[in-house]
Amino acid sequence: MPVLTVALGQRSYPIHIDEQVFANADLLLPHIHGRQVMLVSNTTVAPLYLAPLRGVLEAAGLTVAEVILPDGEQFKDWQHLQHIFDALLQARFGRKATLIALGGGVIGDMTGFAAATYQRGVHFIQIPTTLLAQVDSSVGGKTGINHTLGKNMIGAFMQPQVVLADTAVLRTLPDRELSAGLAEIIKYGLIRDPGFLHWLHDHMPGLMARDPALLAEAVARSCHHKAEVVAADELEQHDVRALLNLGHTFGHAIETNMGYGQWLHGEAVAVGMLMAADLSQRFGWIDAAAVAALRTLLLAAGLPVDAPAISAADFLAAMAVDKKNVDGRLRLVLLRAVGDAVVVNVDDLAPVRDTLAAFGVSA
Repeated sequence: MPVLTVALGQRSYPIHIDEQVFANADLLLPHIHGRQVMLVSNTTVAPLYLAPLRGVLEAAGLTVAEVILPDGEQFKDWQHLQHIFDALLQARFGRKATLIALGGGVIGDMTGFAAATYQRGVHFIQIPTTLLAQVDSSVGGKTGINHTLGKNMIGAFMQPQVVLADTAVLRTLPDRELSAGLAEIIKYGLIRDPGFLHWLHDHMPGLMARDPALLAEAVARSCHHKAEVVAADELEQHDVRALLNLGHTFGHAIETNMGYGQWLHGEAVAVGMLMAADLSQRFGWIDAAAVAALRTLLLAAGLPVDAPAISAADFLAAMAVDKKNVDGRLRLVLLRAVGDAVVVNVDDLAPVRDTLAAFGVSA
């Protein structure tokens, strides 16, 4: 596969997408600038992939330590972030240390946030092991933790040195996690690439069957879009990068209300994107056929299309705690057309309430 680049001047970095890249010394070692490496993983991924990665690092003469966190979105908090700092301090790691995130989006976000704040900033590397992390959270430098009142509300921008997206590890991914990753892939087609969306309609059965070539192409095309958006608006200052949040305001409200870890992020985003499409239709921008086609594609990807039992008041309260909101105004990413997303200030909540009602959200 060709090497992609996130073009950020002196902070640019490559994305390697291929099989057997996660422990490739030639791709990994040039991005480690000191002699101390902290591996951060979780109880699910570490037994599968940590040993070969550690072996490569130790063979290069590096000092390697590790911290293994419990697996799940519910552990993406201050308490478990402290475990990373504890391990760094106990190992007496300094400012030239490198942190390596080996896991899904939770591990990547927490490791990146730890790297951004430990001794005011050390290097880190992303080795994403879920489809969702490979196509979204590992690229772009958004890091952080959750708060009980809102998802990803505490964090920092911190770009990695390199991203090693090993498509071979997707063979051990649970079916539910595979589907969750497909939600974020579908998002790229909706917001900027109708041709890719058509490709996904045609190839969803093969993706669900884990065809290696199709998965690699889907990851590469998604990372290409993510890299372009991040290069254009790294810090989300011009509403370009915000377009990547299609469905996320609705989706984060589901995650917050249901309790972190009950719904996977991609599952919540799937319903959120369908809600955003429904609201876009109410604004007269897309037609019912486009909404129906999205629903069909989400179902083919094994994703939910119905909202959980949350009251409208609780749903809207969670949506009000969103990073895109400005001066208390609700801002949503909607679709003027398939492939053409826009950030909209929503002052009249009546259409939003109508959308929530259409998905069974009680008044």
